[in-house]
Amino acid sequence: MLTDTSTSRPTTQDRPAATRRRHDDAPDTMAQFARLAGLAEGPERDALRDELVTAWLPMAHRIAGRFRDRGESLEDLRQVAALGLVKAIDRFEPERGAFESYAVPTITGEVKRHFRDRMWALRVPRRVQELRNKVRLARRELTQNPGSPEPSPADLAAHTGLTEEEVTTGLEALESFSTLSLDAELSAGDDGYSLADTLGGPDTSYDVVVDRESAKEGLRRLPERERAILYMRFFEDMTQSRIADQLGISQMHVSRLISRSCARVRDEALAERARRQAADGTAGA
Repeated sequence: MLTDTSTSRPTTQDRPAATRRRHDDAPDTMAQFARLAGLAEGPERDALRDELVTAWLPMAHRIAGRFRDRGESLEDLRQVAALGLVKAIDRFEPERGAFESYAVPTITGEVKRHFRDRMWALRVPRRVQELRNKVRLARRELTQNPGSPEPSPADLAAHTGLTEEEVTTGLEALESFSTLSLDAELSAGDDGYSLADTLGGPDTSYDVVVDRESAKEGLRRLPERERAILYMRFFEDMTQSRIADQLGISQMHVSRLISRSCARVRDEALAERARRQAADGTAGA
């Protein structure tokens, strides 16, 4: 059976370049860009620049829409894309070709940079972010076929050329894009507890250890009788009157000796701490 091809639709290859589909948001503004390149800084150039931004803003919004549903609002993504558009307009050189070819990667890069630098709830080093991206892409490539098993760190390391330690860091970063609330329940039972319940609190015993070590040298330098009085008062829990009877002195004298000895030990410990802090500061400088 013969087919009449006179009315058949031309293929993309047969269609002239001038009739190929262009995006509705890609206006012909080459004349404006050529004019912009020849203008000096001033109100006229600013007005023409604003006109170009308005003309190409729909394209920037279209690019921003590709990144929706990734944890950022579409309005914020559009603002980021608009910033990328402004950068593209400011840097574009008309003699190098079509503006769209330059603007699309510039705007896309600006949006991707926003996700890389601003969307982490916990700021992580750039190197860790790059490891995360390599591991994520490798895992996607290794599991793209239905039924493919989850790749092990060794499989990912062989695929990416990274060490297993670097792969492990990247895998951990995959779970670090957003944070978990301390109030989030970790158990579904009636006695469920939150993440905050698993966190330890400050241990005051460490402060006691530090204070005790700081006081040792000062105690060694006290006269023997004053050391004995402090031992009886704070280690044997004897009253001042009992200490006075045992030493054959007045209770008032015991009280003055305890106060004077404690003040001396405290002052020496604080002076030693200040000296060490000053020495650490000098070494750090």
